[in-house]
Amino acid sequence: MTVSQTSMAQLIDAARAARERAYAPYSKFAVGAALLDEHGRVHAGCNIENAAYPQGQCAEASALAHLVLAGGTRVLAAVVVGVADAPVTPCGGCRQKLREFADDDTPVWCADLHAVRGRYTLGELLPASFGTMHLPTP
Repeated sequence: MTVSQTSMAQLIDAARAARERAYAPYSKFAVGAALLDEHGRVHAGCNIENAAYPQGQCAEASALAHLVLAGGTRVLAAVVVGVADAPVTPCGGCRQKLREFADDDTPVWCADLHAVRGRYTLGELLPASFGTMHLPTP
């Protein structure tokens, strides 16, 4: 799947803006995420921590909630923005959450405040994943 340069720039900008709104008073590790849906819309989210660990919510899960609320059903591309020495990728739980709405070849870009630091496919991040194809059809 190919994502236009315009769409990628919009995703990166949205994820960076979402990161600025993160609520991370405990870890001080702000993360933003943005997802492109099947209608070409961008849905962003930020991480939201909670004093009662592990009750917080990851940026990717927040973005997925916005996508679903807007009527989206497919993730065509994802961007995660975090600032660290290595690219910040989705956690294992968020990889599985993304899998519900995305294919193995869905691109996942990892960026910081200045550049894209890594590019993966969801299949690379979550190989041999469990998905809807494993469940019986109704």
